[in-house]
Amino acid sequence: MILFPAIDLKDGQCVRLVKGNMEKVTIFHKSPTEQARLFQNSGCNWLHLVDLDGAVKGQNINSKSVKDIINDTDLKIQLGGGIRKREQVEAWLESGVKKVVLGTVAAKEPLVVRELAKAYPKMIAVGVDALNGMVAIEGWTKKSEIRAIDLCKLYEDSGVASIIYTDIDRDGAMRGPNIEETLKIPASLSTPVIASGGISSMNDLVQLYEEGKNLIEGVIVGRALYENKIKLKDALQLMARS
Repeated sequence: MILFPAIDLKDGQCVRLVKGNMEKVTIFHKSPTEQARLFQNSGCNWLHLVDLDGAVKGQNINSKSVKDIINDTDLKIQLGGGIRKREQVEAWLESGVKKVVLGTVAAKEPLVVRELAKAYPKMIAVGVDALNGMVAIEGWTKKSEIRAIDLCKLYEDSGVASIIYTDIDRDGAMRGPNIEETLKIPASLSTPVIASGGISSMNDLVQLYEEGKNLIEGVIVGRALYENKIKLKDALQLMARS
């Protein structure tokens, strides 16, 4: 199982939100690049990177911070937030991003995403952000009429690298993940699933690992790392178990 430490970018800084609320912001590092180096030096191989401003505005806003991390670290970058056009996808992949995460466009234009998945095998991930079982889009500011599980199934056999499933109600809330509901997603799919939202302690991580190690590909952890509720060394050791 892969551990993806998360860096959310807002106004060029490393922040965390509570349940995606842009008004409930905590700044954890003024230099996202320095934070990324800390993750790398601790033994991480991957980084989950989100342009929050871009997600709301539908365009690349924190590009400089992203490029600095690409250029100054050896981390494999999984990038999302405001990427809705083919040209953006191509530009980010050419710049060194390993996996581009498509959320809003995956809900609105599935044919475009399927075409991209064929053009760039294993380099396109679909972000499915769920609130009470329904997909939220445009930086979680709008709720769609699409069930999360239906969107996930839409991309079966499409060639996407993975489904990144986020439980919005638990994200950043530090009250533990809804493991039962989260694991229903990969249990219904053949596409690899990465879980996100609510991991608040090492106990949460251990439980998700024990119950989901045969179902999920990886887990994204944010606030719990920044608030030292989870020691990165312990998390990486857990993920490395065979």
